[in-house]
Amino acid sequence: MMELNKLMTLKGALAAFSFNDQGELTEHLIAEGSQLNETALDLLGHVCVANTAIATMQARGWEAVSGQQGFYPIDGFSLIGLDWSAVANKHQGVVIANEDADYQAAFDALGIEGGAA
Repeated sequence: MMELNKLMTLKGALAAFSFNDQGELTEHLIAEGSQLNETALDLLGHVCVANTAIATMQARGWEAVSGQQGFYPIDGFSLIGLDWSAVANKHQGVVIANEDADYQAAFDALGIEGGAA
């Protein structure tokens, strides 16, 4: 897994975090001056796990119903907000300011191929 310190070197990084299978925050770094806090990152970890599970269900269902392939497995998750966005893969994520966001760099750093769901 990527070290959180390396994720914090991404342009516009506001926070980097790790979470367990249930979405509970296990480790985090927050940039000085960021308005994010530990509680918000814990909630974000839960959002990542929940949305990845839903996207996985949808991808598997679509492949089964349509016969089309290539939707599963889900390789990552991104959440685009008004001021910041989050990109996560497996058990790690990074929050980046939209004005400075380089989504491809975040996807690459987290090992997400072809973008995220």
